[in-house]
Amino acid sequence: MASSHSAAEYVDGVLRRDTALLAQTITLLESRNLQHRQLAQQVIEGLLPHSGGSVRVGITGVPGVGKSTFIDQFGINLTELGHRVAVLAVDPSSSRTGGSILGDKTRMERLAVDPEAFIRPSPAGVTLGGVTRATRETILVCEAAGFDIVLVETVGVGQSETMVAEMVDFFLVLMIAGAGDDLQGIKKGILEMADMIAVNKADGDNQQRAELAASDYRAALHLLTPASPTWSPPVLSCSGMKNQGLNQLWQQIVTHRDKMGSTGELAARRSAQQVRWLNAMLDDRLRDDLRSHPDLLVELDRLETAVEQGEITATSAVDRLWAKYQQLR
Repeated sequence: MASSHSAAEYVDGVLRRDTALLAQTITLLESRNLQHRQLAQQVIEGLLPHSGGSVRVGITGVPGVGKSTFIDQFGINLTELGHRVAVLAVDPSSSRTGGSILGDKTRMERLAVDPEAFIRPSPAGVTLGGVTRATRETILVCEAAGFDIVLVETVGVGQSETMVAEMVDFFLVLMIAGAGDDLQGIKKGILEMADMIAVNKADGDNQQRAELAASDYRAALHLLTPASPTWSPPVLSCSGMKNQGLNQLWQQIVTHRDKMGSTGELAARRSAQQVRWLNAMLDDRLRDDLRSHPDLLVELDRLETAVEQGEITATSAVDRLWAKYQQLR
């Protein structure tokens, strides 16, 4: 991708809410080309004073939870209230599958054509750290473009949940009833990260099961120490398909923001996220630098074989590789 705009033109386009330039700016952020990354940082610096004003909500859910239907309806509700909504999908597995640009659009048919909404999938074919960097910076760009609510969806599983929790102000976990031993189907780590649990598909014949599941999750949360003295994660039941309970869910997010904002915990949470992001980016930069030396790649390949065959330990291999790295610097 050859950039056809200056940093000032990108900044101006985003602030003017030009959707085409917004998309081009995000594509620039996702590029691994060194010149593009340098230009992207100039753009970010220009947009930074205009960012930070959104409600950042992370959304995860077990397979089959109806996440896309939920986000589609939830987003429509928010735009009808006068909000501008950006949906960003984080999918570390896209580096293996290649991802799908159209997939994210077709999963949320109404929101995709809503003029007050913007949907962007994660970049395909990049490292876990690359997805994190691009998504974090995309949040800032969307905020500068006037989106006052940013929904960050985990499409992949596992580490993506932790990644998203580290980017947002509020982490929503969607669950369903009848998934087989409901409490065993949710990891303790997810419970500890959750700011709220919503049992989806609470409609029709499934409503009673959903209410029972919600009761079980409330009991489980009582066994954990809340991450904040200000906020005890609530458990609600809802139906994205029937648009039931979504307004109450949004009110809980607003209440959380008001409470955490008044105590200074929201600002502290974002500051701590920035510091952790700095350290994660530093780790990525060191790893990229190490892997940029052809001699080191040859040595790494040799050491991996030696470790695989049990000739040396992994610790010894790292020590040898690090010593060679220091010699080449």
